[in-house]
Amino acid sequence: MFEAQSGGAVRAGGPTVVALTEQGAAAAPVPPPGAQAPLVPAQGGRGAESGGPAGGAGASGAEGILRRQAMRESAARTYARSLPIVPVRARGLTIEGADGRRYLDCLSGAGTLALGHNHPVVLEAVRGVLDSGAPLHVLDLATPVKDAFTTELFACLPPELAADARIQFCGPAGTDAVEAALKLVRTATGRSGLLAFTGAYHGMTAGALGASGGAPDVRVTRLPFPQDHRCPFGVGGPEGARLGARWTESLLDDPKGGVPTPAAMIVEPVQGEGGVLPAPDAWLRRMREITEARGIPLIADEVQTGVGRTGAFWGVDHAGVVPDVMVLSKAIGGSLPLAVIVYRSDLDVWAPGAHAGTFRGNQLAMAAGTATLAHVRKNRLAERAGALGERMLTALRGLAAAHPCIGDVRGRGLMIGVELVDPDTGAAAQALAAAVRQECLDRGLIVELGGRHSSVVRLLPPLTITDEQASAVLDRLADAIPAASARRPH
Repeated sequence: MFEAQSGGAVRAGGPTVVALTEQGAAAAPVPPPGAQAPLVPAQGGRGAESGGPAGGAGASGAEGILRRQAMRESAARTYARSLPIVPVRARGLTIEGADGRRYLDCLSGAGTLALGHNHPVVLEAVRGVLDSGAPLHVLDLATPVKDAFTTELFACLPPELAADARIQFCGPAGTDAVEAALKLVRTATGRSGLLAFTGAYHGMTAGALGASGGAPDVRVTRLPFPQDHRCPFGVGGPEGARLGARWTESLLDDPKGGVPTPAAMIVEPVQGEGGVLPAPDAWLRRMREITEARGIPLIADEVQTGVGRTGAFWGVDHAGVVPDVMVLSKAIGGSLPLAVIVYRSDLDVWAPGAHAGTFRGNQLAMAAGTATLAHVRKNRLAERAGALGERMLTALRGLAAAHPCIGDVRGRGLMIGVELVDPDTGAAAQALAAAVRQECLDRGLIVELGGRHSSVVRLLPPLTITDEQASAVLDRLADAIPAASARRPH
């Protein structure tokens, strides 16, 4: 198994898999520049060295909080059901619960925490605003904090877009930015249709949900998203992607195809909720060519893929694609709520107030976001995420060779997915995936599920994860999979 020198990883029996380093041996921890030392994660145990549970709440206190949450909160709550913990302290990769247990957090606020929990540069930026006496709520008025954020963001954008871009500050959630993008292109083009993809996820408000793969009331044209493991054309690879692009062209150019020229195409460079499916670079370039030739704006949903997550600053950078609109949220706020769209200036035709939001002037989030963007850019954390992610994928593929229940390992950078299947039929194994998630939690590792049947175990660690911590994460996952598989009914 993977061995971490002080990460608290279990050294359970089982097959040895590929090590993290190119040399084939576990490396000494090499934190990225500016990374902080994490709380020492205990393997599912209590913080005995800290003098008792965090915040003065014991196990009974945590149970009471969870019980009251279940009684008071909506039935729509999600993460709280599968992760019954009460976080009270956090730093970097590590969360400490009210009962004193410590966990390695590979959910990272669904990708929001690019620098992990409570990174010093984020805390310093937030304290700076609080101590300055600056207003915290300003609607869409200009402030020095907003100006600094916009300047830093534009410095990080694809240069061709930044040279002629406009920015719209939206409500604080990514789904509101998607809504703004859809309204923008419909206003600019005078058209209403939309091209989206199977497996997509763009948010939970009406328009964003309608463009997502699980929409019950389909009002958009759904196109096949390329993938190897479950290719819609049964071939996978470059040929599957080529067929998908050809189908797109046919729909748009066939006068009897039933698809009038749409207002836009919206695409994720890597589908996250769809099962961690990276868009092939050649295919994404072809989508850009198809849309550009027909005057169809291309919207890149970078809510989860942005700010270094995939090994480039933006997911579209891998393919060298410059979209007409970029939807940005999650990590751009440095762990606080912030969402924007950035788009070509010729699309900026809507009237004042055409899209607004009371909380689009979140000064604390802008300050935290500026610090995060600058830290990722200056310390080349995207490049590190790409290199470390590739080593983690290699290690997980070695694990897959020993466990037939692992149907596929895929991802890009530190956006990684492990699809679990029934080894006898190849069908998605939702119950097994849920069991793996629980076994991980029991071992002090937080992961979540995604994919068509919630059968993909997803890893979204912060970009500041060290080599040692990555080894601990993989060690715990490598132990959890066979433990969960052994419980599977035969």
